[in-house]
Amino acid sequence: MDRYQYLLLMAGCVLITLPLEFLFKARVYRRWRLLLLSLLPVVALFSLWDLLGIVRDHWTYNPRFITGIHLGPMPLEELVFFLVIPVCGLLTYEAVGTVLTWLRGRREAEHG
Repeated sequence: MDRYQYLLLMAGCVLITLPLEFLFKARVYRRWRLLLLSLLPVVALFSLWDLLGIVRDHWTYNPRFITGIHLGPMPLEELVFFLVIPVCGLLTYEAVGTVLTWLRGRREAEHG
């Protein structure tokens, strides 16, 4: 089970933030083209950064906690991280924006 800890953590991040898409109308997954355009530079830049760090032995990954699947020298889990965390951040950002809009509307209705 240790080998899947990193991936399980990423799955947990997705599961925790997924309700934001529906409960707070984040609309991140529904605008998939915009999502892909947002992810592309992040994934490209951080993958390059990570590959350089790995090749130069600046950091390594404990084989006990990763599946052993690699994309070149980069563990699969690291690429998953570069995809999942920005999506979770976008979901949170959009949900907070929705809540703030609701609160502004409520305040204007009360003072209106």
